[in-house]
Amino acid sequence: MKFVLIVIGVISTVLGFIGAFMPLLPTTPFILLAVICFARSSDRFHDWLIETKVYKEYVEDFRKYRGYTLKKKIELLISLYIVVGFSIWMVDYVYIRIGLCIMLFFQTLVLFTFVKTLPPKNKKSPRH
Repeated sequence: MKFVLIVIGVISTVLGFIGAFMPLLPTTPFILLAVICFARSSDRFHDWLIETKVYKEYVEDFRKYRGYTLKKKIELLISLYIVVGFSIWMVDYVYIRIGLCIMLFFQTLVLFTFVKTLPPKNKKSPRH
């Protein structure tokens, strides 16, 4: 069972990392799945994953607080709109364009309705 969890964790990690650059592929669910699998199978992989930039940027706040800051939500949507907008522009089929627009609408709705908006992070300024 340990081997199966490691394999699932590795696959989920790879998909999550790809999702960090391809907005149509979700990052957070894959990285969360990988963390769960690694927590039950490999301390080494788990410790490595939670120290990665992708984990800290996409998952840590969501895992701890069940939400994102408004700035992070807007960043996620901008990258999503750019990629999907390009797809809408490139595709010649009206029904696919409509489907992509509907998908964008629901992703935006879910992000602002079901995902909690966290207060902005305070950056400590050095004392002079």
